[in-house]
Amino acid sequence: MNSTTFPQPITEDDIANYLGSTPEFFERHAELLAAVHLNSPHNNRSVSLQERQAEMLRDKIRALEHRIMDMVRNGTENTILSDKLLHWACELFQVQDTAALPAHIVSGIQTRFQVPQAGIRIWGAALAWAEADFAQGISDDAKLFAASLAEPFCGVNAGLEVAQWLEQPKEAKSIALLPLRWRGPEQGLEVFGLLVLASPDAQRFTSTMGTDFLERVAELASAALVRLK
Repeated sequence: MNSTTFPQPITEDDIANYLGSTPEFFERHAELLAAVHLNSPHNNRSVSLQERQAEMLRDKIRALEHRIMDMVRNGTENTILSDKLLHWACELFQVQDTAALPAHIVSGIQTRFQVPQAGIRIWGAALAWAEADFAQGISDDAKLFAASLAEPFCGVNAGLEVAQWLEQPKEAKSIALLPLRWRGPEQGLEVFGLLVLASPDAQRFTSTMGTDFLERVAELASAALVRLK
């Protein structure tokens, strides 16, 4: 018994593939460009295929303009941050009182970068600074934690011990921890301190934010504080 083979129905994919591979179709049937009407997403009115294509191009142009504006804005913000870092570094170079350096770093960060709270602790400094405030209240756990940080830590303050170095630890909802490093004569880079930044805004320092800028801050602070060793 012979079986009858029925042709497969044409699908939308078949039509799309045909039109994509046969661009001359619309050259032969140019009247379709004006005859085919689609709904406009902007006002729900019926527009021709040509008008719809023009709308799509305008939307793409607007999206590109927004991206360019964002790039310009980000570039301007980066320039401002770079200038602030430069001026802050110049200030640190001019500090002659070595013992006052940690306090200058904290106040400079708060003022120049609008950080509500900042604190700092340094260990392994010369004996002349053993009684200084920045050398007090540092547990072995805090030192180990700082040494374990390969990069600045940012996130919610979940009762971290180092938050107690701040003036108002209960107001620290989000926190950034910047390990301070110097290159020792034998062991290479080693952590000798920790810089703590905090904000009452839980979204100021998040685990998903980039840390490049914070790393530059830590590098400048570390370079200035080597005088305490």
